[in-house]
Amino acid sequence: MSSLFFFLSFVALFSALGVVLAKNPVHSVLFLILTFFTISGHYLLLNAQFLAAVNIIVYAGAIMVLFLFVIMFLNLNADTEPHKSALSKIAAAIAGGSLLLILVAALRDIQPGGVDASTFDSQIGMVDRLGMVLYKQYMLPFELVSVLFIVAMVGAMMLGKRETGERNF
Repeated sequence: MSSLFFFLSFVALFSALGVVLAKNPVHSVLFLILTFFTISGHYLLLNAQFLAAVNIIVYAGAIMVLFLFVIMFLNLNADTEPHKSALSKIAAAIAGGSLLLILVAALRDIQPGGVDASTFDSQIGMVDRLGMVLYKQYMLPFELVSVLFIVAMVGAMMLGKRETGERNF
């Protein structure tokens, strides 16, 4: 189990670096898909099967198709993209270094602990537990979000389907 965790962590870090360092945007998106799959592997190791499935379906599936569509639609290449100045590269390095410094400062006092076998609950990441919490504790926000989604879908349909001669707002 530990070797699988370290393997998934190595692949996740390697593919995340590939997302940032890839010159071709399509290769960057493919590295991002690999990163999502390794994160789903971590979810499986944590016994959160539903989260792993949703991560693969939503992010590695739908969102990545959207990213690829936008990248191919924009048709980015070296001729159309302006050259980045040295100042912007230095600013990016400073921002990345400060983020690393903040992460190290936040994580330095963490004491990783083992699992207490007497209080361990193996059903904590299962779908039935998630449903019980979602429909008992968070029922009102869940229903409000569903109404918001319905209003957004109706609004998108109304904006997309215009009659001839109708004014644009």
